Amino acid sequence: MAEDRKTTKAYNNLEFLNSPDARLIRILAEYLEPGRRFRQYRIQDTIVFFGSARIKSREVAEPNLRQLEEQAAKTEPVVPTELQERIRIAQNELKMSRYYEDAVEIARLLTEWSKNMRGGKHRFIICSGGGPGIMEAANRGAAAARGISVGLNIEIPFEQSANPYISRELSFDFHYFFMRKFWFTYLAKALVIFPGGFGTLDELMEVLTLVQTNKLHKPMPVLIYGSDYWKEVLNLDAMVKWGTISPQDINLMRFADTPQEAFNYLSTRLEELYPSN
Repeated sequence: MAEDRKTTKAYNNLEFLNSPDARLIRILAEYLEPGRRFRQYRIQDTIVFFGSARIKSREVAEPNLRQLEEQAAKTEPVVPTELQERIRIAQNELKMSRYYEDAVEIARLLTEWSKNMRGGKHRFIICSGGGPGIMEAANRGAAAARGISVGLNIEIPFEQSANPYISRELSFDFHYFFMRKFWFTYLAKALVIFPGGFGTLDELMEVLTLVQTNKLHKPMPVLIYGSDYWKEVLNLDAMVKWGTISPQDINLMRFADTPQEAFNYLSTRLEELYPSN
């Protein structure tokens, strides 16, 4: 009698699905599965927050600095150089924590406003990269207003783990950066950019390029939060001077420095561009 051999269907073959040959299938999965979930939970559009994963909350930064200063007091009159540097970093972290607190407040205000939208779908839902720092602050603000929020996480070697404030059913984990960027942009109706590093700059410049070249086919308000930081990091006037961007390209973004200023601009602009039914 012939031996009865049970074979595995290709779509159940994990070795194949995780191989280079199945890369296209994995890419399609990261396109199709989030779309299905967004439809399931009636997410119509989002407001995306970008910013540094390294920015700490005040409740974390203040005790950290206090502890280091107490250590330094015990070593006076000669404070070790290494400890001095740690104190300097902690002082800067406390200074930067204002952006975490402001992100919480802006997200809270926007969530309370969006919850009053008419219709059967969720409008202008807070969306972040799902990790710590400004991303956590955005999801935390939405949670403070008892609203849902989205987290589009990504596998990287450091810094990135899903924060606890994302709505559980709307927490995603991506492998491919470009698919994550697609979902950031596809549902977004506005972008809020807080101080950040390479990743934040990458995301900002990609969206500005899409807006500049009319590839989005929808209006996209871009709010840059924190003039002191961004006007030192981004010298847009120099780009105009050298002719690499047009003077009108400066108008593709708006600067704000207080939560109320940011909220007033975004809510007013979005109501003009995308009135509720």
